[in-house]
Amino acid sequence: MSIITIIGAGNMATAIGSRAAEHGHTVEIMSRDTVKAQAAADRIGHGTTVGTFGARPAGDIVFLAVLYAGAVDVVEQYGDALAGKIIVETTNPFNADATGVVTTPGNSVTQQIAAAAPASTQVLKAFNTVFRGVLAAEGPLDVFFAGGDADARARFAAFLTSLGMRPLDAGGLETTHALEWVGILLMGLARNGGGFDVAFGAK
Repeated sequence: MSIITIIGAGNMATAIGSRAAEHGHTVEIMSRDTVKAQAAADRIGHGTTVGTFGARPAGDIVFLAVLYAGAVDVVEQYGDALAGKIIVETTNPFNADATGVVTTPGNSVTQQIAAAAPASTQVLKAFNTVFRGVLAAEGPLDVFFAGGDADARARFAAFLTSLGMRPLDAGGLETTHALEWVGILLMGLARNGGGFDVAFGAK
């Protein structure tokens, strides 16, 4: 098993951390708000620790579970502390009524983060097409992801498999903008009869 770090202390951070901890991984939480970070660590349990925001994360895989508007800023604040890491960002850059995204092709949030991160850092997008309740439910789950290089995607796929999930590799950074629109599709299904326990899969 491995160590993962989650930057963020909200519901998605807790859902990812809880599933990872339940499957034997060690979890570190980092947040500007140390009170929220400790509360998230307490909810996750299993020895989850709280790291210092801005310090080098303990995990080789670092989940960025913050709002999209602040994601690039967080990466810039960490700077070289993220060198050599795999960053998995979970953002959905929705517009005000979640009917579209505010990004454009070639300029996804993932691509913006990759441009701001150290050159040795691999940046992937995942979990933006999974509702946190579905993720926390511990059932079998298909997870679409994209970004980074082939080695980073293979390492992340192995991590997903260890959580009882089926990894679905959608390709490199060029695919990440499409995944942002898949988040819109998921919201549309949920709002129009699918409910918020719906999940995408592939056969």
